[in-house]
Amino acid sequence: MCEPLQHVTVLLHEAVDALNIRPNGIYVDGTFGRGGHSRLILSKLGEEGRLVVFDKDPQAIAVANELASQDKRVSVVHNGFATFQTALDELGIEKIDGALFDLGISSPQIDEAERGFSFRFDAPLDMRMDPTRGMSAAEWIAAADEQELHEVIKNYGEERFSRQIARAIVSQRETAPIDTTRKLAQLVAQNVRTRERGQDPATRTFQAVRIFINRELEEVKEVLPQVTGRLKEGGRLAVIAFHSLEDRIVKQFVKQYSQPPQLPRWAAVKEADLPQPPLKAVGKALKPSEEETAANPRARSAVLRVAERTSGKFEVQPAV
Repeated sequence: MCEPLQHVTVLLHEAVDALNIRPNGIYVDGTFGRGGHSRLILSKLGEEGRLVVFDKDPQAIAVANELASQDKRVSVVHNGFATFQTALDELGIEKIDGALFDLGISSPQIDEAERGFSFRFDAPLDMRMDPTRGMSAAEWIAAADEQELHEVIKNYGEERFSRQIARAIVSQRETAPIDTTRKLAQLVAQNVRTRERGQDPATRTFQAVRIFINRELEEVKEVLPQVTGRLKEGGRLAVIAFHSLEDRIVKQFVKQYSQPPQLPRWAAVKEADLPQPPLKAVGKALKPSEEETAANPRARSAVLRVAERTSGKFEVQPAV
């Protein structure tokens, strides 16, 4: 068994620098993890600054609460960041100066066998970021019909053999529950006919189930408009995504709200007279350096996108 990797914050300075910290501003770290980004944000804030941190994971919240006990500028929310707007209301915060989201799963969650995220260990098949709430992966696999299994594994894992895997799950659970990571990994391996070089055949299925169980894509879609509506003019949104599906959501959202609204073809309006869009993209998508990925292989798929709030009016538009 390989030694677990220590949690290393990805794109630490790049992401925090992208927020363009105002010393007395109010900032949100939507994915506290072990607090790497949060601590750097705090180092740039003055005494009147404020930081609100979110996380689902009880272990991350324990670390966040310890930090908050030492620093009165920190407020902790034990919930997913989709509760962004409600949480800010409860804290009496109307507008913020910036928000940072480091999406996906953290190294401690992967490396702790009992969490059930990894096929590297044999453990109960849980996969919940907050194991005190909601349905575990094992419970969902026991209850979902074949079509739902197929759609989740295909859509969230982009797995070519999703139908075969779904069929095998339904067949297997008639004789014995699929309640451990090893059982699921072995079943998937038996039904993935070709393997990608350097990748375990269970990778895509485990990824799909984890994303589905934790509503990861849905929460990203829900939080982006909430943040945009709360940003002050000049405030920044910075998002680090590790999965192409997450990054696509962020990219499309920023693109949609960085362009003037679509007007009917017959509308005779000069380009200069079009309403200002509520966001503007800041720079190009940024990826970790070769040095960072060499030191931390889990950083290799990370993509950072940044947008800044303008004075333009923000209204939620239909998804493009």
